[in-house]
Amino acid sequence: MEASGLQEVLNPSEIFLAERPVNTCGSVVVPILEGTRPFLVEIQGLVARSAFGMVRQKAQGFDQNRLALLAAVLEKRLGLNLADKDIFLNVVGGVKIIDPAADLAVTLAVASALLDKPIPSDTVILGEVGLAAEVRSVAQLTSRINEAEKLGFSTIVTSKQYKYLANVIESLGNKA
Repeated sequence: MEASGLQEVLNPSEIFLAERPVNTCGSVVVPILEGTRPFLVEIQGLVARSAFGMVRQKAQGFDQNRLALLAAVLEKRLGLNLADKDIFLNVVGGVKIIDPAADLAVTLAVASALLDKPIPSDTVILGEVGLAAEVRSVAQLTSRINEAEKLGFSTIVTSKQYKYLANVIESLGNKA
């Protein structure tokens, strides 16, 4: 909306990624679906030692219960120490994500922030994460990949390459 009225937004993904920091720990891009339209959003994670003895898990734009479940998977299945850590998660741009394809991006944003290792900036990540730390496929994968490629992302991380979360973290850790 501008003074002259409504203006067409040619590519909403560009708006959500316009101010994205490059090679920052805890920053991950995920192609999500809104209806049938894919667009890319940035997920930011921050992990810090709890100062009050009682840990907090706060999420903006993502279900807090799902964040708690994914944090438990990271701790139990991958051995990451989150028991004494506060976890903060933000979906940039005020977007609210209900798409399970964001699970893998959320877990990697948290792991990246905890391990202080950035995810390569040319990478998009999508996949549902199960309780056994398996990475599951998502709907409309081709349209999501096409949207990412349109915006210049050259590495796409999905369940097609990685079946388990540990393999994804290990692989991306070697590239960082």
